[in-house]
Amino acid sequence: MTSRIACGALVGVSMLASAATAGVTVTNSQALWNYRVTSGGQTVGTETFNTYSGFDAGPITGTLGNTFWTVSAPGGLYADFGMMSTNNPYSTLSFTFSPGVRAVAGNIFGTDTGFNIVPTIVNVTLSDGTAYEGFTTSASDFIGFYSTTANISSLSITVADPASSSFIFSTIDNLYLAIPSPGAAALIGLAGLASRRRRA
Repeated sequence: MTSRIACGALVGVSMLASAATAGVTVTNSQALWNYRVTSGGQTVGTETFNTYSGFDAGPITGTLGNTFWTVSAPGGLYADFGMMSTNNPYSTLSFTFSPGVRAVAGNIFGTDTGFNIVPTIVNVTLSDGTAYEGFTTSASDFIGFYSTTANISSLSITVADPASSSFIFSTIDNLYLAIPSPGAAALIGLAGLASRRRRA
């Protein structure tokens, strides 16, 4: 078995069909995704993973704005070069968000044991079943989701080797979340206070 630290079992790949759900837009354009987030009165929060290094059994938790994110994978996680990855090849890299977010994106691709980027089939699935399937070949490959209806509470990433010739690890460099702007968050807080006063 091959892993980042030569431990754990190989997890099989489950291929996911591309799906679309009403109210969720999928895009490969970071400029369009940024526009949708900022025109919706939110800001873009970025987790670069630069402060993480080496193996971690996980889960790992962090914050962006008022959102807590958690990442985990069967067999643990491995971070290097500002990238977060699974420790075992073909394992699912899973993120959860609390509270949920209206938009999530990332530079998502596959890497080999040395964190070299390799051509990969990537499947990304949201909590509501919305899925993206496509090829990735570079660290700049971008996959983004924007919801106009319900919050997104999770995102999972799996990879498959189109050539069946090497071990590939699900990897993300830069996690992007839509964060309510400070002014919007303050207005939401004031609205909550006002509604409490009416009920008193």
